[in-house]
Amino acid sequence: MSDPAAASPVPPSPAPPSPLLALHEIQPDLLESHRASGGGSSEASSTADQGVDTPQLRVVVADDHPMWRDAVARDLAHAGFRVVGTAADGPGAVARTLATNPDVLVLDLNLPRLRGHEVCAELAAAGSTTRILILSVSGEAADVLAAVKAGAAGYLVKSAGREEFLEAVRRTAAGRAVFTPGLADLVLAEFRRMRDSAGAADTKSPQLTERETEVLRLVARGMTYRDVAAHLFISHRTVQNHVQNSLGKLQMHNRVELVRYVIEQGLDADPR
Repeated sequence: MSDPAAASPVPPSPAPPSPLLALHEIQPDLLESHRASGGGSSEASSTADQGVDTPQLRVVVADDHPMWRDAVARDLAHAGFRVVGTAADGPGAVARTLATNPDVLVLDLNLPRLRGHEVCAELAAAGSTTRILILSVSGEAADVLAAVKAGAAGYLVKSAGREEFLEAVRRTAAGRAVFTPGLADLVLAEFRRMRDSAGAADTKSPQLTERETEVLRLVARGMTYRDVAAHLFISHRTVQNHVQNSLGKLQMHNRVELVRYVIEQGLDADPR
């Protein structure tokens, strides 16, 4: 942020759609569209996004540097966002997000105790619908891909200007894929590789049990583990075990990948 203290009021922007999948399913065609538009925040799209009368967007800011955290929160507040909490470490980011259920979590990657991608994974496992925008000094490929695979909706480096950052928060809240120019190509290439690998492995996909499939079907509909447990009359721990077993069988790393698998395989429809 070039001048955190100098912030002119910006009209509030639209509230996001609610489904969890809109946050985490960063699809190649969406990234293609993002790349074609230049990967930045165009003035035309900004104006269009702000033209609708919508509720104030709620944001949590997590960063371990107090001055930076305060500056980001101040910029957001001056621009019309409602900052509902801040956190200085990973566990705090998870706790604040689950307690306040904001529209967007602005998350530093290198947090103490839990790194950014671990925070993303924990929130996804808890069934959080908050969209996550990584704001980091790192533009390394490994960091970007780890965050996106764990469930981040976008990734912005801290060299971004104030208006670019504010627009990125708006786009993240609206379910758009947001990346610093140049990073969209990186993410697109990785998702293409994952898609091609999945296609090559289709003929030898491991078999899930009937109960594992039933659990994943409910998870894909946005239910939390506790909701699934209540629906199936089993314990929360049993649900976690089924999900972990499914992750191992499918060689996946998080709930986001599982949900994508369920939808691609057509397992989200009721059997009958």
